[in-house]
Amino acid sequence: MAAKILANLIVMGSGILARAVVQAYRQALANASKSGVAQETLQNAARKAGKVMTEQEARQILGISEGTTWEEVVKRYDTLFENNAKNGSFYLQSKVHRAKECLEAAYKDKGQGTPTPS
Repeated sequence: MAAKILANLIVMGSGILARAVVQAYRQALANASKSGVAQETLQNAARKAGKVMTEQEARQILGISEGTTWEEVVKRYDTLFENNAKNGSFYLQSKVHRAKECLEAAYKDKGQGTPTPS
């Protein structure tokens, strides 16, 4: 009989605890939406998902300066891409490729010569 009472208390207690957790979670979501935290979190997640490389980051990856011509960018890209292909670093190879793509768009926008496909 004591086991039955103990089992009932455990079941009732866990039900009450579950409802309290759900209610607290709903309240936390409501508070977050009021303070803008939820929207900021969504914006950060979208920004991270996009992972848009900046022109400055692209220049750092390729090791070039702002005054570098497009031909020099392509030479630097070819060198780094081939080196990473030989050493097997696909991550670095993809970063180098993304940097070139970013700079290609920047050079087209600025009208600094017409980048030719390589």
